Parts: sequence; C-alpha cells; structure tokens
Amino acid sequence: MGRTYAGVLGSVAFLTVLARSLIEGGGAFATLQLATICLFGFAGLGFVAGQIADRVVFESVRFRISAEMGSQTEPQVEQEAN
Repeated sequence: MGRTYAGVLGSVAFLTVLARSLIEGGGAFATLQLATICLFGFAGLGFVAGQIADRVVFESVRFRISAEMGSQTEPQVEQEAN
C-alpha cells in the first residue's frame, strides 16, 4: 500500500505545483525544480502513510480472525466436556 500512496501523493503534488505555476506564470526551471522536490517529498510522506495504513489493516484483520477462531473453538471444547 505504501508504493500506491507514494505514487498518488507524489503525482498530485507535482501536478499541483505545475498548475499553480501555470496560473501564476512562473519560470519553467524554477517550476520544474520545485515540482520535483515536492514530488519526492510527498512520495516519501505517502510511502510512510501507506506503510502505516497497511500495518493497521493487517493487524485489524489478524485480530478479527484470531477472535473468530477463538470463539469458534470454545463451544466445541465445552460440548466435548459434556
């Protein structure tokens, strides 16, 4: 998920800087330089956010599966004891 978030946030940042430059009429070299810096900066942030999101989802699913497996095994043990 980290790579996906990095690609999306980096691309959005790059395009936002380009759009702002077109509206305000900035120079080409300065615009591309700032857009590239923003691309890598936001891609890094997106990667970290994506890794955190991936970890949270994984832990949540693992916890739910563990809870389901635990609740399914308890009644069987009680029935066998009776």
